[in-house]
Amino acid sequence: MPDGYDTHADYMDWVREDALAREKGICESLRAAFSHFIETREVEVINFSAMTAFDLARAIEEHPAILKPIMACCNVAGRAVERDLEIRNLNTYEPRLSGERAAAIAGYLKPFLPQELAIPALGELDRHFFVDKQIRMLKGQWEKRILKALNQQSEHEFKKRKFESENELFELDAACPTDGPIQVAVDIKRIEARRDIHKRCDEIVNKAAKFKTAYPQSRFVAIVYYPFTAEHVNVQHRLESPEIDAVVFASQSQEQLSTAVGLMLDKLDLRRRSQ
Repeated sequence: MPDGYDTHADYMDWVREDALAREKGICESLRAAFSHFIETREVEVINFSAMTAFDLARAIEEHPAILKPIMACCNVAGRAVERDLEIRNLNTYEPRLSGERAAAIAGYLKPFLPQELAIPALGELDRHFFVDKQIRMLKGQWEKRILKALNQQSEHEFKKRKFESENELFELDAACPTDGPIQVAVDIKRIEARRDIHKRCDEIVNKAAKFKTAYPQSRFVAIVYYPFTAEHVNVQHRLESPEIDAVVFASQSQEQLSTAVGLMLDKLDLRRRSQ
C-alpha cells in the first residue's frame, strides 16, 4: 500500500508467531482433552504446497465456489482483497471472476495458504462463515420489517433519511415525511448483549439531541430490540430524555413487532384510521 499504509500481509506478519504458538498449544490441549475419543482415519487432504499460483488461479476460475473456504483458511476477508488488490464488490460466496482477477487473487492468497488441509476442514470453515453471514442477514431484515410495519399502519410514509446537525450528517432508520423538513424520526436499535446497553443507549440519546437541535419542534422515537424483558424498565430509564418522545420494545415475532409499532404510532397519533 502507498504512503506507509499496511497491507493484509503486514497484519499477518504481526501475529504470525503468536498464532503459531497458539495453534501448537491448542492442538496439544485437544489431544490431551479428548485422548479417549481420538480416532485415526483416512481423509482427503489438499496439498497446497505442491501447487503453483497458476494452479490455484485455474481452480478458482473453474470452480468459483471454493473461493470463500480458501480465503477463510488464509484468514483473508473480501475487504482485504478490495483494499490490497482494488477488486471491488467481490461476492466471496458467489464470485464472478475473470481469468485476470482469479490470477490476481490466487497470487495474493498463495503465500497465506497452509501446507495442506483436509477437505472436511475446509467444508466446515465454509459452513461456519456461511451460517454467520445468514444470521447477520436475517437480523438485518428485522429493521426492514419495522419499516414495513410503519408504512402499513401509519397515515404517513416512512423511509430512511439523513439530516444535518452542527455540520455533521446523521442517518435515520425511518422518518416521515419522505422529503422536506422531518416531522418524525425513528431510531431502530438492536441490543443483544447486556454489556452493550450503555453504549447503545448513549448512541440513541446523542442522536436524539442532534436531531432536536436541527428540528426542535419535531418528534424522535426509539424502537429497541432487547431480549432481557425484565430489564426493559432499566433501558427506558436510561433513555429518559426531553429529546426522546417515545420508546417501545419490539421482538423478532411479527405479531409482537406489529403491536410495538402500533403502540408507537398511537403515542404519536399517527396510526392510520380504519376506512
